[in-house]
Amino acid sequence: MDDLSNSTIDSVREALSAGTTTVSDVTKAFLGRIEALDCSGPALNSVRVVNPDALAIAGKLDASKRKAPRPLEGIPILLKDNIATGDKQPTTAGSAALADAKARRDATVTRLLREAGAVILGKANLTEFANFLAVGMPSGYSSLGGQVRNAWAPTLFKDNIPVVQPGGSSAGSGVAVAAGLAVATIGSETSGSLLSPANQSGVVTVKPTVGLISRAGILPISHSQDTAGPMTRTVRDAAILLNVLAQVDPLDPATAKMKRPADYTAGLGADGAKGMRIGVPAMPEDPGRDIYYGPLSKRARKVMDQAIEALQDLGAVIVRAPMPVEGWIGAPGTDMPVLDANPESPLRHTVRRVSTVFVYEIKHDLNEYLTEWLRGTKNRSMADIIAFNEAHPDQCLRFGQDLFRAAQATKGDLSEAEYKNARRLDLLTAGRMGMDAYMDEHALDAVLFPGNAGAGIAAKPGYPSVLVPAGFISGVGKTATPDYPLGATFAGRAWSEAKLLRIAYAFEQATKARRVPPGCEG
Repeated sequence: MDDLSNSTIDSVREALSAGTTTVSDVTKAFLGRIEALDCSGPALNSVRVVNPDALAIAGKLDASKRKAPRPLEGIPILLKDNIATGDKQPTTAGSAALADAKARRDATVTRLLREAGAVILGKANLTEFANFLAVGMPSGYSSLGGQVRNAWAPTLFKDNIPVVQPGGSSAGSGVAVAAGLAVATIGSETSGSLLSPANQSGVVTVKPTVGLISRAGILPISHSQDTAGPMTRTVRDAAILLNVLAQVDPLDPATAKMKRPADYTAGLGADGAKGMRIGVPAMPEDPGRDIYYGPLSKRARKVMDQAIEALQDLGAVIVRAPMPVEGWIGAPGTDMPVLDANPESPLRHTVRRVSTVFVYEIKHDLNEYLTEWLRGTKNRSMADIIAFNEAHPDQCLRFGQDLFRAAQATKGDLSEAEYKNARRLDLLTAGRMGMDAYMDEHALDAVLFPGNAGAGIAAKPGYPSVLVPAGFISGVGKTATPDYPLGATFAGRAWSEAKLLRIAYAFEQATKARRVPPGCEG
């Protein structure tokens, strides 16, 4: 394996099949890159812990005598550190309060990867508790793992906050794929936590329909919106991983309604976008309603204009029309006030609006998870974690824990009328009167969003999105930066992953916009 930064599942499998390398050699090579790029060199800090058994697993795979290799035979994969592994690795969500916590057993995602032959290389760093601990916490920061750096622009401000955010909460998962520290990673999303880091790192991700991939064993925020998803360098790799991970699981009732094709790779081709009706929810004549495309910089707008032109050249039908007003997320009743207690926030002591559903569901879901899935920790509830953080403020409370405090104030049994009403309104405004109404009115196959701008409106009803690198931008506010990526997101209705992947694959092959970050080549 000469070029790990561009390796794919197919290229690794071909090298293994040809006998030009071994699983042990591939695993050692990626572990070497983690040491050279993540721990040293640019010190990306995207990998929180390496699996101490990785080389032993690789050795066993080399020694096995299988007649036919499994779909991920010998493929090194990193998992976000909120996904349970029933081995020597901790499962911490980046929290110092859970530093010693280990899972009682593998998450369903972990089990399926192992059964498919993958080498679990380690755990990726993340925004602590998947970015639902404190308002204003920078993406990729955790009290246990520290700050993940963006591989394209690893410079930090004097306060050690990235100039260019790595995106979150699956920050380490995105950076690790971009830098070539694993063939693929698995992240998770509640609203933007796959799309945001994929966008910032210039990699591919699929945020699946809620219920396509089991959440059993993944530390939760919201059972209404949580999902795991692949982060890869190519659309084909993402499709291969969906083939493995999209399985009905009795431990997650949401998977009972699953609809999937036999093979997500079967329809991938250069003509995948031909005839597809793709909505562009822009309204330049009314800036107040142009919420997705209006805020784009001149350079970002050029990237998206070129993406639209590429899709037209591929035979797609572009429908330029604004999203219905009723589809704006954050409608009255869907969010609630939380006092910003972040010591480093410029808006400290002011009221911020956050998802009502998240505030109510995280206490209920997290308390169940801590009891059922984790061992080796005395912190068995949200209240325990809040108390631990208060007892260790220097390490744990740099950005506060105002979201946890708000959640702890709920009953924790999801009985409150405010919660039930918020969930109903989320489905109404983002789903039926938002994405559904828009796609129905214009007979759309997909909606094109710039970067991760459309994450929220697709995530609330549990709809899928696929993000593919589209180009590059630069600058954060008035601060000059190196170039860093901007992606194109294709979103659609529930269970439309196969269609979105076909569009994304054709776009990827036509534009070839993905690049390896400077200093990470080879």
